[in-house]
Amino acid sequence: MTGRRVDAHHHLWRTSVRRHAWLDGDGTAAIRRDFTPDDLRAAALGVDATVLVQVLPDFAESVEFLATAAAEPLIAGVVGWIDLTGSPSEDLDRLRSAPGGELLAGVRHLVQAEPDPRWLEREDVLAGLAAVRDAGLVYDLLVLPHQLPAATAAVRALPDLTFVLDHLAKPPVASGQLEPWASGLATLAREPNVVAKLSGLVTEAGRSWRVEDLRPYAETALTAFGPDRLMLGSDWPVCLLAGTYAEVMDAADSLLAGLTPAERDAVRGGTASRVYGLAP
Repeated sequence: MTGRRVDAHHHLWRTSVRRHAWLDGDGTAAIRRDFTPDDLRAAALGVDATVLVQVLPDFAESVEFLATAAAEPLIAGVVGWIDLTGSPSEDLDRLRSAPGGELLAGVRHLVQAEPDPRWLEREDVLAGLAAVRDAGLVYDLLVLPHQLPAATAAVRALPDLTFVLDHLAKPPVASGQLEPWASGLATLAREPNVVAKLSGLVTEAGRSWRVEDLRPYAETALTAFGPDRLMLGSDWPVCLLAGTYAEVMDAADSLLAGLTPAERDAVRGGTASRVYGLAP
């Protein structure tokens, strides 16, 4: 590898500051604590830059994340949260004027939690996405397989907005099924304004995963998007529910071993640097 290595998707949180109700569920005890930049630096050995991604639908969290990124050299960009159906342009201006606002790279909403499978096609949501486009930012898509049709419709409606698909839309790795996820992913990937993150697969696989369990999903994504439209993310510390930071990155290296050096560099850092506009 000759290029810099970028972790394009990780989180931080302080349960002592904000309630994280999602951590109250079964099986999350291992990550039910604060995760700070100190923890990130200790885990992300060999990584040159990271992208910090929102956790809660909380504007104040995004303000805090920007300030955190400004104080932490390892964090090169932030994907924050705004209410797309509220006053998105004003909220984006507020984020950009906050300390660290120059590190705002994109925004995200927890679409996977929306009960309406066509939420992304709503007129008010599309208007919010247009505000993201007008601000020169990218939009991270956090969707489940059954929401891929709506995601594709939104992508087609805004061809001049770059979308980043998180976690490959969370395929059913634990069951080993590929369809209908693979077909939905391929349809989305035909739109040139979409890139995707090779991330989150170990969590979908469960604690007893092997690299070979992940391979069909990674190969499907590589075929659909190609290395220049794929980026690597750890999804740390969520990944700790299924494996360590090092185990996730080692698995990614194994999945990418068949690529050329230039292709591996693209997935490991080049795509993320370009799409998020990460400073050297």
